[in-house]
Amino acid sequence: MNPSSSDTSPWYKQGWPWFLFGVPAITVVAGIATLVLAIRSWDGLVVDDYYKEGQAIVQVLDRVRHARELGLSAQLSMRDGKVSIDLAAAQEQDLPEAVYLTIIHPTRSGLDQQVLLKRQDGGYAGEIAPVTAGRWLFQIEDELRSWRMNGAAKLPAEAEVRIKPSDS
Repeated sequence: MNPSSSDTSPWYKQGWPWFLFGVPAITVVAGIATLVLAIRSWDGLVVDDYYKEGQAIVQVLDRVRHARELGLSAQLSMRDGKVSIDLAAAQEQDLPEAVYLTIIHPTRSGLDQQVLLKRQDGGYAGEIAPVTAGRWLFQIEDELRSWRMNGAAKLPAEAEVRIKPSDS
């Protein structure tokens, strides 16, 4: 190599030092961004008692099975802050005097609502807070929590939802 042809420009005008400094600098910035996300978002508690959680799942499945045995089905409709449910059963005496309706947003628990709907004029009706557009989950239970039915709808396109007992 000829000494007269060597590059004599200062180090900060070279590409390799910046590349070598850049990789760790990007890693530090990504680490800080990850730390900020971890601090600002809460991803729930880790369950430490899996046995009890398993028992709870079995109880939920039993409640769904009980709803199926009673021959329950529901037609839920929502309009202008009002919700109504037409609940049908194989036998009329199996219908409760009131039901709990839980409206669940799949990703934003702060938007969830639970309403007690009283029986009136053959159906159940009540008022709810406004519901935004998007996918929502609906859960109907009796007052004693002996049966349960789940359904889902994409609002506002599906203002009426048919709900039957299923294992999902």
